[in-house]
Amino acid sequence: MARYDSNTQQLADALEDVHHKLLVLQDAGVLDGQVSDLIANLNTFDDLEVALEQAIYVQECVPERLSIKKAVFENLDLILTNRTTVLASSTSAIPCSRFTEELTHRSQCIVSHPINPPHLMSLVELVPAPWTSSAVVSQTKTILQKCGMKPVVLKKEVLGFIQPRLQYALLGEALRLVDDGVISPEDADIAVQYGLAGRWSFMGPFQTIDLNAPGGVQDYCSRYLDGIYKVLDTQDNGQRIKPDTINEINAWQRSLYTVEDIPRMGEWRDQRLLALNKHQKEQQAVDNKYWHPKL
Repeated sequence: MARYDSNTQQLADALEDVHHKLLVLQDAGVLDGQVSDLIANLNTFDDLEVALEQAIYVQECVPERLSIKKAVFENLDLILTNRTTVLASSTSAIPCSRFTEELTHRSQCIVSHPINPPHLMSLVELVPAPWTSSAVVSQTKTILQKCGMKPVVLKKEVLGFIQPRLQYALLGEALRLVDDGVISPEDADIAVQYGLAGRWSFMGPFQTIDLNAPGGVQDYCSRYLDGIYKVLDTQDNGQRIKPDTINEINAWQRSLYTVEDIPRMGEWRDQRLLALNKHQKEQQAVDNKYWHPKL
């Protein structure tokens, strides 16, 4: 693996961070391989052209600004000679078409958006531009799967991609319920933590409804879709949340821990995600028992 950054201090800091995260994964028993071997495979370069010489997959990780993305990909386009190298962007919101349209190698460009924190969350959103070749989409998916990730492929560009859109749908309704005086911020968090999240940690919304009716999805929809529409019709996605509601939610969170404690609580989040990651790996035998081998 080749690493490049125009800032040498960034490279040094990144290596230290990677080493720490690998040790954490190794201590938890979820790391494939040894830390020393993996670190030895990380090569650092101060010349981008040299770093790209044998690259089959490039992951851009610059700040989330269109002008920077555009400049980086224009530079990659000038340097690249291999017609099969994947040029992937980590952008979480900017469509690939906005910074690759004029490139010679635009058919090799794709969004490959990892979910934070990526060493604990295996999901990656793959978002091709209209001109991204199908071979590049397949190649990117295969590479990520070999790395132990779970890539999902969007069939076309859409604002917000997939993960944020799903997250915002739930967050938006939670905000409205507090804003309308239906529920407290505390109970909204509890409702998700001890309700939806339990099932969603190992199956998605469609499998959830498939298992909630004797005849599966078709049966569920015939029974409940009319009622679902009645609820959806009452949800106003255009509603703007009052500042007092934001203050109420913030006051609830600050009663739990201070702003200064957020980094420490981020570590708590990562430890819980690590435990869930380990649990999911340990449940592979259970999954194999019930699922068809193809899955």
